Amino acid sequence: MKGIVESGKKVVTAKSAGFCFGVKRAVDTVYEEVEKGGPIFTYGPVIHNESVISDLEKKGVRIIHSVEDLEGLKEGTVILRSHGVSRQEEEAIRATGLKVVDTTCPFVKRIHNTVARESEKGRQIVIIGAADHPEVEGIRGWSQTPAAVIATEEEAENFSCPRDREICVVSQTTFNAIKFEKLVAILRQNGYTIICVNTICNATHERQTEAQEIAAHADIMIVIGGKTSSNSAKLYEICRERCPKTFFIQTREDLDLELDGTEKVIGITAGASTPKRIIEEVQSKCQNKLLNKC
Repeated sequence: MKGIVESGKKVVTAKSAGFCFGVKRAVDTVYEEVEKGGPIFTYGPVIHNESVISDLEKKGVRIIHSVEDLEGLKEGTVILRSHGVSRQEEEAIRATGLKVVDTTCPFVKRIHNTVARESEKGRQIVIIGAADHPEVEGIRGWSQTPAAVIATEEEAENFSCPRDREICVVSQTTFNAIKFEKLVAILRQNGYTIICVNTICNATHERQTEAQEIAAHADIMIVIGGKTSSNSAKLYEICRERCPKTFFIQTREDLDLELDGTEKVIGITAGASTPKRIIEEVQSKCQNKLLNKC
């Protein structure tokens, strides 16, 4: 990363910024279904990006939030979001007889299978992640016994279950990798027997690592992502620890960038639900700002 600073003023955009495999697959699938025609419904927002959701709504795609919303429908396609849904929800949706297209990220589906298998063996399931995030809500719904959710060190310290019961720990795919290790370490220190399955996806780990490296050498760091995007919020948190001047925006219109002429490097990264077009627009705006101060 030294070359970034030594080579003069520039905008550095993370190679890993933007759509991950699972998100691209989900978004492409929805657009493909739109082309086929007929009523299209997504069970919850297919991804956490307002511009993508707005575009899909203009094309007639409707978001539903419960199985009850499907009552009375005789035709249509229901698309299961990339975050996944609970076993109960999936079974209820399929029971409607409507066409179902599952765009659950394969990495999330792997967690569902792990939780179902390990809970059936009698192990306590612990999910490291945000309890109110749709991915975590879906994961909980595949455990045959009540699953615990932990997001903070305090929650890890306060966690309690019978000491003779083995614990299977999984993670929300977009959780902060460093925090995940800390929370698992606390559980181990408290004497629990743990089977740890690190389910943070490779794309998330790569994106967080690259963002960390760029932020460490940037004068200004910009994180692009939706307001409700968990992985974008984690990127902001990681970048701000290394670059105090870190901004969290959704589009180029949100970026109010004032430079004093001393800046050499503006870094950019983006969450997994951020379209390439938005990243390029922000990059162009930053380049124009930086050049005008040269």
